[in-house]
Amino acid sequence: MHKSGSASSLGPGGLDLTQAFFKPIQQTAPPSPTKRHTKVSVVGVGNVGMAIAQTILTQDLVDELALVDVNADKLRGEMLDLQHAAAFLPRTKIHASVDYAITAGSDLCIVTAGARQIAGESRLNLLQRNVSLFSRIVPPLAKYSPDSILLIVSNPVDILTYAAWKLSGFPSNRVIGSGTNLDSSRFRFLIADHLDVNAQDVQAYIVGEHGDSSVALWSSISVGGVPVLSFLEKQQIAYEKETLENIHKAVIDGAYEVISLKGYTSWAIGYSVASLARSILRNQRRIHPVSVLAKGFYGIEGGDVFLSLPAQLGRGGILGVTNVHLTDEEAQRLRDSAKTILEVQNQLGL
Repeated sequence: MHKSGSASSLGPGGLDLTQAFFKPIQQTAPPSPTKRHTKVSVVGVGNVGMAIAQTILTQDLVDELALVDVNADKLRGEMLDLQHAAAFLPRTKIHASVDYAITAGSDLCIVTAGARQIAGESRLNLLQRNVSLFSRIVPPLAKYSPDSILLIVSNPVDILTYAAWKLSGFPSNRVIGSGTNLDSSRFRFLIADHLDVNAQDVQAYIVGEHGDSSVALWSSISVGGVPVLSFLEKQQIAYEKETLENIHKAVIDGAYEVISLKGYTSWAIGYSVASLARSILRNQRRIHPVSVLAKGFYGIEGGDVFLSLPAQLGRGGILGVTNVHLTDEEAQRLRDSAKTILEVQNQLGL
């Protein structure tokens, strides 16, 4: 009988029972050279971490899932809760521990842990606490899985992805922030809703900071392969710039609204991060707007800054950054977004 993670065994006779149950064809079957064993670790079992873990499990993306958190009771409870669903899920080995050794050999390490803002606390102070938390999380992950890809979800995601890159010593293609992948999904939903089409037929990106200085790339939006703005101009259909700005504002405000209503966001970020995990682990080479080392792209200079650009993802992490055409105004806004992040980053003295 298969034991998942740290659930109790059937006693000392567990192995004998397995042997009685199945007659082996060969005493020591060698592992198949063609089959990959995929392992993912999730650090932080709060609402976001568990939504990601749950979505990854239901999408059959991993053979092994390791959960890490400082709260041992919550951790064990979440592990058992997932293990009890084994009969309804693809077969996955689930472990949990406060010790990072459990993450050894991970293909992908997803970090969702972060300090919560205290009433009246400045954003910079919160950020400093999160950077100090990362200094205890990232080095052990890098030690136990030196070939893994780090996927940072904790906020503010762009600066913490930079911190993870610095703390891990990994090449920049293996350190990714979840960035504006979810913002872009909200953007596509709102445009699709506006035009009454399926969101999967809408190509649209939000880039830059995952936050208030994000940039909506209106010039490159297409629906069913038709470039929207140039189509409207050709057809001489009047459109209000204000309408476009309102859609972008709704994207930025979307997370705040969910937080004010239910206290946190979880399901959408769970699906968003699972889509990134799928592209990476299955080597899908799909393009996602994620937080990458952006220096040298689109005229961004002046320091090592991570922000979201449309990037191709696969087993090697970031395989390349897409050369999307930007208008002069969009390129300037993107550079301004980079400046906003750098100003905060420089105060941290990393």
